[in-house]
Order: sequence, then structure tokens, then C-alpha cells
Amino acid sequence: MDTPSWPERDSDHLLVTGEQMAALEQQLFASGLPVEALMEKAALAVHKAIQADWGDHLARHGALVLVGPGHNGGDGLVIARELQLAGIATAIWSPFEHHKPLTEAHLRHALWLGIPRLQQPPDPSDPALWIDALFGIGQTRPLGQPLASLLTARQQHQPAALVAVDVPSGLDDSSGMPLGKAWARAAATYTIGLIKQGLVQDPALATVGRLRRVELGLTPSLLAQLEHGTPLGLAMADTRRAPQPGLAAAAGKYERGRLLVIAGSQAYRGAGHLALLGASASGLGSLAAAMAAPLAEALWQLLPHVVLQRRLACSPGGSLLLADLTAADLERRDAVLLGPGLGLLEPEDLSGPPAVAERQAWERLQAFAGLLVLDADGLNRIQVPWLQGRRGPTWITPHRGELARLWPDLAERPALDAARRAAADSGAMVLLKGARSVIASPAGHCWQLLEAAPAAARAGLGDVLAGYAAGRGAMALAAGHSGDGVWLAAAALAHAAAGVACASRGSGGASPEAVAAALMRPNSESTHESTHSQ
Repeated sequence: MDTPSWPERDSDHLLVTGEQMAALEQQLFASGLPVEALMEKAALAVHKAIQADWGDHLARHGALVLVGPGHNGGDGLVIARELQLAGIATAIWSPFEHHKPLTEAHLRHALWLGIPRLQQPPDPSDPALWIDALFGIGQTRPLGQPLASLLTARQQHQPAALVAVDVPSGLDDSSGMPLGKAWARAAATYTIGLIKQGLVQDPALATVGRLRRVELGLTPSLLAQLEHGTPLGLAMADTRRAPQPGLAAAAGKYERGRLLVIAGSQAYRGAGHLALLGASASGLGSLAAAMAAPLAEALWQLLPHVVLQRRLACSPGGSLLLADLTAADLERRDAVLLGPGLGLLEPEDLSGPPAVAERQAWERLQAFAGLLVLDADGLNRIQVPWLQGRRGPTWITPHRGELARLWPDLAERPALDAARRAAADSGAMVLLKGARSVIASPAGHCWQLLEAAPAAARAGLGDVLAGYAAGRGAMALAAGHSGDGVWLAAAALAHAAAGVACASRGSGGASPEAVAAALMRPNSESTHESTHSQ
């Protein structure tokens, strides 16, 4: 069965580097569109958005536009012109003697209109809305003086009164990392045309503020020229169009996905229960568990619909042993989840005959033809060659620390790049968890979540996510789909949306149990409008 294409490769979803965006602009110029026309269109759209968002502040305190030497500065001068003409008290400041010709022309016109140009660096405590139009895309060097000191002081004195045009100054537009020790911290960033990858990376979130994409009218034929692996951003609204397995109307429980969850131990008693809650929320037909014997005794009381497939022993330290897992336990399963709450084994746990049985269990898992989802200590007990030897589809759900243990050379790489490289090296679909999680496939497809709730970063939610993703994957395979990354991306987005919905009720709202409950009714509880386009 064909893999669903989701979301669309359009302006709302494509995430590009500054270099890619500049190349698209050059194609527009080569087609005959004047540079002046594109600048005017972009700047007018940004002005409209700023006026809509900051109208009251502008009316009370006015605006100061920080003007750079290039076309980002030209955008800022068009914005300054429009604010002045709208009756907003507006001033400009540029620490540069020379500007590109088009920017210089806009500067002359701004002065002709009577917009004052400050001759000295502005007062960082000035209540006016500062509009950062200094550099935009393509920044490669740390900020020099007096900009570095000025923007640092601005953050100290007026942290909520600066917005950025396209990209905050001092920020790498691909990695989201600061280029030096100082950078502009924006309350809002109005990025032009397409979202720049760096703006949605975890290190940039406090710098970018509220992200708004300003429409530039890029045509589908132009966007089609972007590379195959250009990442796609996923906002909460995309849950409404997320792919569904498409199970037959007459499908019985064994045709709606069969999942075995191997999770929980004496050391981590709750993780298995939470993973099973997440799996239950997925809607699959048949759910079974292999877990530590002490936990298994209470399973029927907590989750009576879950079949106890196997009681497993634990090590002296309380970690789960897999030695008793048999080939029959894996038969007729669409998917297996391994990892939440397993615990780690000591060297003495892996000696003698039990070690042979443990190794054989791992060999059975490696040969398992269905989908294998590895999370938490399921990842911490393996090495990359084991993943490379897997026969069936594999999903892994590491956080940065778990990824770094498997791939030390990726520890400092940006999340998009790290996830892509890990997927290519292992042959597995990778969900790299973070504030803005990344999903990557060995074929080069990549997705990134654009929204999340800080209050949803809580212990136990990863277990719910692993169970939910495994359940959705089992359903996809039961319906004849492959274990492609689009299903993992859809599960990650649904989980994030449920977290956002629960967190909106209060700081304690996003408990693992509440998120699992919200996942059972995603259409009503897990969607809201995205703010990433206008």
C-alpha cells in the first residue's frame, strides 16, 4: 500500500535554510521580478502583521527601526515608512555608514518623510517597540560593537519590546545557535516566505519568541525545486489531516493491530503501566504485555483489557530480564514495544546460562519481522550494529542523551542533522525527542514539531508516547502500510497536541494519565489553530 504524503510540501510546512531561501529569491529575480517589488511585498506584509499584533504598544510608545546594511535593512525602512504614514511616532538607527543601493534609496526617502535618524546608539530602556531589521538570513559572524552591548542591554531593560524581521540578529538561521555571546532576543519574529529551520530548533526558542510566517506568494512550481529531504514542519492544526490506517469496516480485533509491550520492572514499576495506557489510547485491537512478575499480578485490576503474555524475572538490582521471552510470544504480532522502565543490567547479570538465554531473546527480537519500537532502556541495552542487523521495520525514540550514547559524534549536532544521520546509519525511523521533536527516516524524509507546551515536559509522558506510537504503528501495519516515518510523525504530533490541550487547563494538567485520555479523543481535545502563518 502506498505511503501517505503528509503534510503538503507547501509554504505552511516547508522548513528551509537561509541559503535555500536566498536561492528561491534569486530564481524569482531571474524570472523578471524586480528586487524592489519583492522587498516592497515582503515588508508591507511584515508591517501589516506587526501593526496587527502591536498596535496598542505602537500607539503609546512608537517604534524604533534598527537598520542593517543589506536588504533586511531595506525591509525595515519600508516598515518605518508605513508606520510613519500611519501616524506612529517612528525613528530609525543604523550603525552602518554604507548600505546596499536599494536600502540607501529607502533611507533617503525615510529621511525625506521626516523620520528622524538617531546619530547615537539608542537608550536601551526606551519603551518604543524596537524592530530588528539588521541582518536577516545568511548571518555567519558574531555581532560586533556597539550592537552586541546594545542588544544585551535591551534584553535587560525592555525584554518584551523587540521584534525581529525574518531572523533575530546574531542567530544562525540553520542551527538556531547563537553566533556569539550576544544576540537579539525577540518577543516575536516575523519570518518571510518560509520558516527558517533555525527558528524552530530548541536552542532558539527563547530568542525567537512568538513565530509568525509572513506570506510571500511562492508558487508550487518554485517550491517543488527544493531538495527531496527538505524538512516539513508540523503544527497542531495538522492533526486534523493526519494519515489514518484505513482499517476495514469489518475488521476484527486481531485485524486492527496486535501489539506486545515489554516494559516495567521492579526498579521502574510505573513505566509499563503508562506505556500500556498510551497503547490503549491508540485504538488498536489487541494489546498484550510481558512484564515483571510482581507487576503482572495487578495488571488485571489496572488494565483489564490487556492480555498478560509473559511474566518476566528481574535481576538482583530490579531490572527486567528478557531470558524467558520466547519465540511464541512474538508470533502473530504486528508490533513490539520494548524499553519503558526496563532498567539497566550489571555485568554480573550477564554471566552463565542466564546470559545465553538473554542473548537468544535479543536475537529473536532482532529477527522479528514486524515493527519493533525501542524506547528508553530498550535503546540503552543495544549498540548501533544491532540496529543495523534488524530484519523488520524499526522505530527508535531517543532523547538527546540516549542518541549521544549510540552516536557520540552526533552529540553536538543540530537536532535535524543528528536525527537524519542516525536514521541513515541505523536504517531505523528516528524520533529525536525535545521541545521541538524531530522525526527522520532512512530515505531522507524529515519532520519537525513546531509547537509544544513547556508544562508537558513531565516524567512518564515519554512512556505514554512510546505506547501510543507503537499502537498506531501496529494499526498501520495491520492495514497493509509499511512502517514509514509518516506514521511515527503523526503519532508524535498527536501526543504533542494532547499535551498542549491538557497543559492549557493549568500547569498540572498535562499528567501522563490526562494526556493518554486526551489521545483517545484527539479531534475534540488536541487541536488548535497554528500561529505560524498569516
